[in-house]
Amino acid sequence: MMNYFRPAIASIQGYIPGEQPKRGTPIIKLNTNENPYPPSPKAIEVLRTLDSEWLRRYPDPYSRDFCHAVSEALSVPKDWIIVTNGSDDLLNILIRACAEGKRKVVYPMPSYVFYRTLASMQAAQVVEVNYPQDYQLPIDELVAAGGAVTLIATPNSPSGHLVPLDDLRQLASRVLGILAIDEAYVDFADYCALSLVQEFDNVIILRTLSKGYSLAGLRLGFGIANPELLSGLFKVKDNYNVDAVAILVGAAAMKDQEYKNNCADKVKRSRGKLAIDLSKIGFQVRASQGNFLLVTPPGDRAAAIYQSLKEQNILVRYFNLPGLDNKLRITVGTDEQNQQLLQAINSTCNF
Repeated sequence: MMNYFRPAIASIQGYIPGEQPKRGTPIIKLNTNENPYPPSPKAIEVLRTLDSEWLRRYPDPYSRDFCHAVSEALSVPKDWIIVTNGSDDLLNILIRACAEGKRKVVYPMPSYVFYRTLASMQAAQVVEVNYPQDYQLPIDELVAAGGAVTLIATPNSPSGHLVPLDDLRQLASRVLGILAIDEAYVDFADYCALSLVQEFDNVIILRTLSKGYSLAGLRLGFGIANPELLSGLFKVKDNYNVDAVAILVGAAAMKDQEYKNNCADKVKRSRGKLAIDLSKIGFQVRASQGNFLLVTPPGDRAAAIYQSLKEQNILVRYFNLPGLDNKLRITVGTDEQNQQLLQAINSTCNF
């Protein structure tokens, strides 16, 4: 067959998401960092009582109802917010708007591997800077790479570490391009970097409702930055990139911060207990500020344990990549799910 695609597309391997089993299958799903608790009842009520008129008409291209809810919840001006179809959509917009050819996309690794896919689709030069073993941010190397966009996930996946604010502040002051701080997992962390958007006009904070708000299926994210920075991104954003249902449900969820925080607190408590329990059976467990743990099983058995758990209807994430091929990333489930995970590991591996 003739190759119909641009060279940049023909040459790359597409991003492979974590496995998504069919609904209703008896699987404990601990592989894609979804929240184990349901969304806010207030968000569900909006969905239940939705007027069909919202479906007949085009949605607000600026998602102003949702922007108002974000503004109130996070104390940021409404015109400092851009709303997107998940935070991946915002990453796509950033790279399309800023990077091509020699205008580089720079990020430390290991991190979210979709960064590489997005940059490669744009045919932008990619610079991956290796994290040291202690995951200290390699500031000098990142600055030297000269990115049009520098991407930092904090908390980072799959490591779970949180980048110190002073390191982010130093990086923001030294890079010449945009510093995009991806805070997908911030609701499970001890602090955030939101204050940096007031200090630096080249910083954008990326957030999502997929993790802390239990709305991964809704596909809703947003960015916070100086309006001058956002003005260029609005030129690239699709006119109606966020549907009316997502705007309404997301606004209700954003207004219910108490519910979200209570669920996040439960996840954090379960994270601590799961880390202790895995350590007791010989796993090396990295301290995590996300809703997941990066663990190294004893005996270089990560791939075998991943497969064994899958056969027992428990999904965790195995990355067959350099530096990660002896590790598993495990989403924190409910305490009951975590106990079933531990029982499955013990019964299979005789730890």
